[in-house]
Amino acid sequence: MTKPRVFASFAIALLLGCTKSEPPPTSPAPLSADPQLQPASSPPAAPSQAPNTPPAGPAPASSAPAAAPSQARETPAASSADQSSRAPDVVYVPTPQSVVDKMLELAQVKKTDVVYDLGCGDGRIVVTAAKKYGTKAYGYDIDPKRVQEALENVKKNKVENLVTIEQKDIFTLDLSPANVVTLYLLPDLNVKLIPQLEKLKPGSRIVSHDFDMKGVKPVKHLAFKTAGLDRAHDIYLWHVPLQKETKTGLDALKP
Repeated sequence: MTKPRVFASFAIALLLGCTKSEPPPTSPAPLSADPQLQPASSPPAAPSQAPNTPPAGPAPASSAPAAAPSQARETPAASSADQSSRAPDVVYVPTPQSVVDKMLELAQVKKTDVVYDLGCGDGRIVVTAAKKYGTKAYGYDIDPKRVQEALENVKKNKVENLVTIEQKDIFTLDLSPANVVTLYLLPDLNVKLIPQLEKLKPGSRIVSHDFDMKGVKPVKHLAFKTAGLDRAHDIYLWHVPLQKETKTGLDALKP
């Protein structure tokens, strides 16, 4: 009876030893299976959204001041453009050179004179006055293209020391420094200049190609025709003080 008891004890011990053995290791359940265990995954999402925010949102504040300097730079240009934006009063037609010579001859230009050409075009009158008589001469035109042509003509003829060309509205000029004024304008524009011409010094001469000055009597009027001209060109001469024409009949009732 002793052996069966020993065998039974051995069997029990073996059975107990099997039950006490460690269970095989098992992998832990993934944390991602539980939504409450994912706090660490949220922070990486925030940085990835941050760089995309500025393009989708409003422009940076620094871009707003950038527009202001561009507007400020445009303001002087606009004011400058206003001074010369008015269209020329007449279509430019150059005075033939032979007529230029006759106009200056009729005005009896001298070296001590100051010649103003109103609507100077390519500058041929002031250039001729400087080269032929040695007088100081000023050409004014509102058209920048004509001004550029006149400047080139002055340089070509090397009279920069005597001739000045400027882009000006002739109806805003002070004509008092001149004692010879040349014109190739329309009749109504000549009349418009009368208040300025009356301020010239006594003895000053005004000479006009083709067109008279209504209401003012010329000292001399001639129809000039010479070889190379396709027609006779009228030339009018006035002296200052201007001689106003006497109104008669119904004209006397007009203001």
